[in-house]
Amino acid sequence: MVGRIEDYALIGDLETAALVGKDGAIDWLCVPRFDSPACFAALLGSEDNGRWRIAPAGAATCSRRSYVPDTLVLETVWETVGGAVKVTDFMPPRGGLPQVVRRVEGLSGRVAMRADLTVRFDNGRIVPWTRTVDARTVVAVAGPDSALLHADAAVDLSVTTPRTSCAFSVAAGERVTFVLRWSPSHLPANPGGDTEELLAGTLDFWRTWTSKCLYQGPWRDVVVRSLVTLKALTYEPTGGIVAAVTSSLPECLGGERNWDYRFCWLRDSTFTLSCLLRSGYREEAVAWKDWLVRAVAGEPSDLQPLYGVGGQRRLVETLAPWLAGYEGSEPVRFGNAAVGQLQLDVYGEVLNTVYSALRAGVAIDTQVWRLIASFMEYLEKHWREPDAGLWEVRGPRRHFVHSKIMCWVAADRALRMARVAGLRGSAERWRAMRQEIRKDVLRHGWDDEMGCFVQYYGSRRVDAAVLLMPKLGFLPPDDRRLRGTLEAVRRLDHHGFLRRYADTGGPGRVNEVDGLYGGEGTFLACSLWFADSLAMTGRRDEGRELFERVLDVRNDVGLLSEEWDPVSRRQLGNLPQAFSHVALVNTAFALHGTRAESRNGNGRHGDGSRNGRHGDGSRTESGSRVRAAR
Repeated sequence: MVGRIEDYALIGDLETAALVGKDGAIDWLCVPRFDSPACFAALLGSEDNGRWRIAPAGAATCSRRSYVPDTLVLETVWETVGGAVKVTDFMPPRGGLPQVVRRVEGLSGRVAMRADLTVRFDNGRIVPWTRTVDARTVVAVAGPDSALLHADAAVDLSVTTPRTSCAFSVAAGERVTFVLRWSPSHLPANPGGDTEELLAGTLDFWRTWTSKCLYQGPWRDVVVRSLVTLKALTYEPTGGIVAAVTSSLPECLGGERNWDYRFCWLRDSTFTLSCLLRSGYREEAVAWKDWLVRAVAGEPSDLQPLYGVGGQRRLVETLAPWLAGYEGSEPVRFGNAAVGQLQLDVYGEVLNTVYSALRAGVAIDTQVWRLIASFMEYLEKHWREPDAGLWEVRGPRRHFVHSKIMCWVAADRALRMARVAGLRGSAERWRAMRQEIRKDVLRHGWDDEMGCFVQYYGSRRVDAAVLLMPKLGFLPPDDRRLRGTLEAVRRLDHHGFLRRYADTGGPGRVNEVDGLYGGEGTFLACSLWFADSLAMTGRRDEGRELFERVLDVRNDVGLLSEEWDPVSRRQLGNLPQAFSHVALVNTAFALHGTRAESRNGNGRHGDGSRNGRHGDGSRTESGSRVRAAR
């Protein structure tokens, strides 16, 4: 039986990832990449759609589990009447083909174990041919895909049409290790390298990486766990960063907001990159910068909100009727129609991140400068248009306030970089554009009667996205309009957490903004943005209280999905969610910044701006120096 969303832990190899439940089952794995079809899709259907479970015979859930500190190696302990056993799950950082290693180790007594493997290629749809290679090895093949299961000890692998099973036992000190390795079906299958060396190499990789973290505040373990999670969402070969590793986990149980998040949203990846930069990880910034240039090559008018991990553009949204959906939440979607939306805020997100990278000392080459100029040329002509906004609504386009502010950010950051880029000839146009956008937002995005900024021009709805204003430098923290907006945002409170905006619908109801049935939970990133704003406006204790409230809803291994239902006390949406973990790290810095952070060139804010006197639009390009790339 599929577990709750919060029952799952993550393992990954920086090219794809798997979810391991408390019951010992891997219910989700896409191979060979994050955005490839799943070979284990039980998460969105049933066991017949693919899973791999290893657990004591007759046991339902584990006794406890945790990651080896500062790594992505998962240890699950089972205590039974006959003794105790530990299962260690990990995916070695890729040196070739993807493989999942599961080591069963006896801790005390003797424990009877059972392993059941059901492989279903093409998102849980295709039953492969399975054959025995030798006493410890089986291979499953269908079309372009092949999966090899190998055991390093004598176990009785029983191969049937539905699954491969084996029963075995381990006593204290004994070990049995299983390796599942995917490969293209036309290549010879082999079991891979020594598993103990693979484990040692995986532990060393993660410990070396986490040792670079600059954060030294009171929540260091929490921050490191989120950073490891964000690193695990990075596609190492190209530098792309996915929003989550899953598809179609619902924002409301039984609703239709079930989206595929296994792609590289420019917005999400820029948020992630800014977070990694302030935490001391410049290599990821360089890799992402190179991915960006390759992915968006072409006309700026063709910029997409999201791309595949390799930079591919065609991400057609299709339905999977053979999958029943997580707890019956239909439809199950693969691909994402948001790829065709106009989201003007993305231009500002990209320029903001390039600016942050530059301030952190990342070299910016000629191609990136040309990209900046082309983006600005496009925005000068199109910033006045309505768009789909930060929340990617599937209703009509609107003049979203956040999108306009991000167009202002684009102009502001381009101005800051103009001198370094040798674009002084464009500076006057960009300065005028920045001022015009600011006046437009203050005139049409502010509602005097409500005393706050609204979601879109002419709206009477509050949107949590406006909480990003002070961090972006559009208004200083002490501006009365910002303070009024913060008070108005409290209306979005739902049992101590924030919704994205008002009137989000509910079971059997239609959301007035996007026209979809079903509601949604509270949006975890929004609660954290509110904590940031509280800290910036002098209410640090209140911000800390909200931050720790969010920490309390992480699962037992420190993971957050996109949303939280405070009534049923369940996580909702895709897991793990980059947006949530980025916001968590940024809030930890906001509540307890470090000197090391300042040395890294990130000032007080996650976006790299120092705020200064941005509120009236003056002196915005003089708040800090920008170092030229050599």
